Amino acid sequence: MKEKIITKRNAKAVKFAVNLVNITSECSLPFSNYPTETLSDVACHKSKRSGSLSSGKKYCRSGIGMAPVSSVFKEVLESHLMSSDYETGKAKSEAKGNSTSTKSSVGLNGKNGISSNNGVYELLGCPVCKNLMYPPIHQCPNGHTLCSRCKVEVHNICPSCHHDLGNIRCLALENVAESLELPCRYQSLGCHDIFPYYTKLKHEQNCGFRPYHCPYAGSECSVMGDIPTLVAHLKDDHKVDMHDGCTFNHRYVKANPHEVENATWMLTVFNSFGRHFCLHFEAFQLGSAPVYMAFLRFMGDDNEAKKFSYSLEVGANGRKLIWQGIPRSIRDSHRKVRDSQDGLIIQRNLALYFSGGERQELKLRITGRIWRED
Repeated sequence: MKEKIITKRNAKAVKFAVNLVNITSECSLPFSNYPTETLSDVACHKSKRSGSLSSGKKYCRSGIGMAPVSSVFKEVLESHLMSSDYETGKAKSEAKGNSTSTKSSVGLNGKNGISSNNGVYELLGCPVCKNLMYPPIHQCPNGHTLCSRCKVEVHNICPSCHHDLGNIRCLALENVAESLELPCRYQSLGCHDIFPYYTKLKHEQNCGFRPYHCPYAGSECSVMGDIPTLVAHLKDDHKVDMHDGCTFNHRYVKANPHEVENATWMLTVFNSFGRHFCLHFEAFQLGSAPVYMAFLRFMGDDNEAKKFSYSLEVGANGRKLIWQGIPRSIRDSHRKVRDSQDGLIIQRNLALYFSGGERQELKLRITGRIWRED
């Protein structure tokens, strides 16, 4: 299992970004509105701290004029990161010769590192939606930051100090974020990989360890979790019938088959080959035509679902319909599968014919089988 790490360079970069943001907060001005003297003082002060007077003179008053503010922060930040690299290299040189090689990194909750909750997430977390921020990262004249989505939600007013946000971007924080490496948010569920900050979000959208949504279609259920959690949830909270085996015989009876508008549905869970499958059966309007549909969903990822096949059969009076296909993963929503018509579809007139009698009551028997593809 990979150790969840973050480099000391990342830690120093984040700490330095806090200082840059604090400078903005103290001045209470957007970057573009800094007085010339303030910019000169900031640049010269940072240059002196790094031991380079010539660098400081570059930004002080001259006949040429002032460098853009973004250049000031960029050069100061790069100078700081170069210094961090030098210190890291020096530490490695001093450690050379030891029997065990050491890395310039510590655990996320280490003494010298940044806690994923108290450090990185406080600095890069949006105060409104609490999610990590990605470019463009906006800030108000007082230095409060928030993500671009929430900027629209709060109507361009800072939620912290109620100043007009304008179009100020926190470029320093964006540059620092680019240098970070963070663990996947689903590390507690089994993903132990570490990703650059700006590729982390894309990975998490498709991470194989991300939780599944509850497959129950009868109501808007917000429960999420791994498969064992959802199986227990379906059984205990939704009272779904559970069966073992790779064959099934599903009987559906409805007194008034003309009430298709109510989108009647049923869900049964089968445990086959050590995996769980959801059998859905429901009535709905397909355009203007009332239909019944049965389909199977696999409780797992799509690449695992493709290892199985299933068949459904319905019929009576010497006639029958047969469907064969591959179960869809519950990563695909119930509505998505239904709207794609990826299953056994029975027109109401045919369903009533299969029911026999005077066609006043729906009595359908659907049989099926699940098998593993070799």
